[in-house]
Amino acid sequence: MEKMLHDKKYLAAFRSFLQSEFSDENIEFWLACEDFKSTASPEDLHWKAEGIYQEFIQPLASREINVDHHIKEKIKKSLEKPSLSCFDEAQKHVYLLMERDSWPRFLNSDAYLSLKYKSRTRWYI
Repeated sequence: MEKMLHDKKYLAAFRSFLQSEFSDENIEFWLACEDFKSTASPEDLHWKAEGIYQEFIQPLASREINVDHHIKEKIKKSLEKPSLSCFDEAQKHVYLLMERDSWPRFLNSDAYLSLKYKSRTRWYI
């Protein structure tokens, strides 16, 4: 799954699949965390952390992810002085949820099988 999440075609297909299942907040959170970890300036770190918290973590967030209360509280406390790793635990949890739940269904979906077939036939043309 990790390798395919870094391939634009497979990532787009997986995103579309998750949207069809109304669970695209998981991949969007994971991607937001990947972007967050590449943040260089402390000022950007703070506003990006706040944005991720408001969109995905806070109670009744518009795209709230499924992580337990303890993880949410740790993140809330870390917002006072955010670090590049403040979302790591939640990101890992969401990744494992996708890997165990959504990813196997995606691998059996028409979207994936069609993409896989197209990738294979290009080599023969």
